[in-house]
Amino acid sequence: MQNTETSGDSRTPSPPYGYSRECSHSREEQIHIVAEFHAHKIRPSRIAYRVGIDIAFIEELIAGETEADRFPRLVAYYRGQRYKQRMRDSGARKGIARYEQQQKIEHEFHQEVEL
Repeated sequence: MQNTETSGDSRTPSPPYGYSRECSHSREEQIHIVAEFHAHKIRPSRIAYRVGIDIAFIEELIAGETEADRFPRLVAYYRGQRYKQRMRDSGARKGIARYEQQQKIEHEFHQEVEL
């Protein structure tokens, strides 16, 4: 096991024992899962807990240390998917409530895109 003090990386290599489950996904699947969860604004610690992906890997992806070119494109793709789904779901409302919900969704999406 590599000591984090000597490697210069202050992040823990994985969540504490009992905090997450064993991850059964390939590295490719992990990248897509993290991108989708990140697009839905789920915290890295929660992603690690839910799916079992190493929290250090999740933080590397989000920080742009790993897959720096590809990961932001995946997040943008999943944000677009989330936007479309939320707009479809707003169709269940009627009148002003529907309009206000769609305006809120559009505003949030444009704020996320600017980040």
